[in-house]
Amino acid sequence: MAGLIKREDIDEVRTRTDLKEVVDAYVTLKSAGIGSFKGLCPFHDERSPSFHVRPQMGYFHCFGCQESGDVISFIQKMDHIPFSEAVEKLAGRIGYELHYEDGGTGPRREEVGRRQRLLDAHKIAGEFFRAQLLTPAAAAGRAFLAERGFERSAADRFGVGFAPQGWDSLLKHLSGKGFTQEELKLTGMFSEGQRGIYDRFRGRLIWPIRDIAGDTVGFGARKLFDDDQGPKYLNTPETTLYKKSQVLYGIDLAKKNIASKRQLVVVEGYTDVMACHLAGVDTAVATCGTAFGADHIKVARRLLSDDGTGGEVVFTFDGDAAGQKAALKAFDEDQRFIAQTYVAVEPTGADPCELRQRRGDEAVHSLIRSRRPLFEFAIRSTLAKFDLSTVEGRVSGLRASAPVVAGIRDGSTRIGYSQELAGWLGIADPNEVLRAVKGAEKRAHAGAARPGAPGSPRPVAGQAPAPRAPYDAGPAASQRQAGNGAPSRGAHAQGQYAHGGQPAAGRTGVAPAEEPAQPRFPRPDPRDPQARMEREALEVVLQHPGLLTAGNWQHFAATEFQVSAYQAIHAGIAAAGESLAASSQWLEAVRANVPGELGNLVAELAMSPLPTKADESLERYCRAMLRRLFEGQITKLKQERLGALQRMDPAVDPEGYQLLQRELMELEMARRSLRGD
Repeated sequence: MAGLIKREDIDEVRTRTDLKEVVDAYVTLKSAGIGSFKGLCPFHDERSPSFHVRPQMGYFHCFGCQESGDVISFIQKMDHIPFSEAVEKLAGRIGYELHYEDGGTGPRREEVGRRQRLLDAHKIAGEFFRAQLLTPAAAAGRAFLAERGFERSAADRFGVGFAPQGWDSLLKHLSGKGFTQEELKLTGMFSEGQRGIYDRFRGRLIWPIRDIAGDTVGFGARKLFDDDQGPKYLNTPETTLYKKSQVLYGIDLAKKNIASKRQLVVVEGYTDVMACHLAGVDTAVATCGTAFGADHIKVARRLLSDDGTGGEVVFTFDGDAAGQKAALKAFDEDQRFIAQTYVAVEPTGADPCELRQRRGDEAVHSLIRSRRPLFEFAIRSTLAKFDLSTVEGRVSGLRASAPVVAGIRDGSTRIGYSQELAGWLGIADPNEVLRAVKGAEKRAHAGAARPGAPGSPRPVAGQAPAPRAPYDAGPAASQRQAGNGAPSRGAHAQGQYAHGGQPAAGRTGVAPAEEPAQPRFPRPDPRDPQARMEREALEVVLQHPGLLTAGNWQHFAATEFQVSAYQAIHAGIAAAGESLAASSQWLEAVRANVPGELGNLVAELAMSPLPTKADESLERYCRAMLRRLFEGQITKLKQERLGALQRMDPAVDPEGYQLLQRELMELEMARRSLRGD
């Protein structure tokens, strides 16, 4: 298990990584002035670009949705991965070897290099397969897609390809790209015989299976020809890259929509994912040859921000016995979710691909709208095994379904379904069902209490569930250094300490209702001249601290800001210290020293475009803004001293009177010196 990444290594990765180069892989950026770039925000839908990047500062900020952060948090948000994983990914990208605290270990440099070689091999293989789909030999593959309503644009969108029928087409292609046989054996794309390795996928339609970051880690292949003796679908075997229990097909395309719509639709096949997305159900994913399990749930929860505030998971299954079995398997895993879980079953047995082909896009939407709560489906599926028109059938049905209801974690939901069960069974007295459910619950607890007893009851209402895997959700959590025990921004001010992505107080399964906190710092009024001047001065200091002379820093430290939010940021700058002003840690140091709720405002000030387009005019503008701020402060102090002087009787306090006069003279001299500063 990896230890905690050393802080100096985290800083080094952050410093060495080119933020613009990383963001360019996700967002088309255009110049927005000196050292600034902008593009359409990847975190929310917009028509006009409001997403700004300043590579020299190592920060991004969206003026639309207020998302902001450094290169590590950008990767966290885009790829929905924990802090440590984001640092390791960026370290691998620049070839930097990380070191860990407490004797822990992480991926070694050679392992990082080997992983990248495997990813490169998969990328080249995917390109090879896509090119082969356009050849005459792939006519059967193109016909397969056309019969299911998929045009060439759809194949391009999902990267569908074709594996030639020969034994070594891909082998020759990758060998020609410099990959050794030892490397190719590790990819899972080849089988091994007495004469060496040969192509695993032959004469099949190919789907690339990508991880959440969009890297191809495996392939799924569909049989096309009758002489193919293999299974209908053949996937990459388990490799260091491809773990079928952790991969969801289509997650790279659906992740943004899942996060924004708070919905995850789980279908059964590659073509079902394609059909759903093309029909507009763009939150669909599929498992790859395995049931939807605990590791898949970790991915889903991270995307859904499964924190008790909403979201839904919809499972689609065929109406046959196998589909019902899969749905009941999903019910076993349901208690790991806080999001609402549903089942959508097509009575005719048609899958989403067939529905779209026969009845169009609306039929796919209709299937999702017809979803039923998973609890209801599990209970009704159990009752369907019995003849409820007889007394014996109803008694057996109650005995079989009571443990299902007893397994529902939430107490109110359990009582509600007990009452529903009474109606479905035609039992007049709901208390009879409640007694049966409570009895099943007691038997489950008693069975789990026996040493060596198989299974264990699910937690009931009021009990804390078992510890869950840490996850990061939303802007605040994405700033935590999850897995490194580092405090989040403003943690000291808020009395919190984020460790491993979990709140300090722990999690209890249902988020407590809290009164919304009133902001301590009202949004500054841009129409207020004083607020506008203070904002423009802070923009200069945050964006170009290197332009400040030693005298400027002294004047800035002595300046009294009037707007409360800007007062706090001014204090944060002072706490960060002049010594960090020229480093890549400058902005992070300032944000760490302001209250948490002002973190985005700091980023906004640091990213706001300045009204200048050339280096010379930039320096003139910055000096002019600072001079204006300092002169305003001197003018204020002079007015205070003049007022005190007018109220003073020189005969009563001649020394005080002379002192005020000297101070006025010094202030005037300071004002004049600003012109030459």
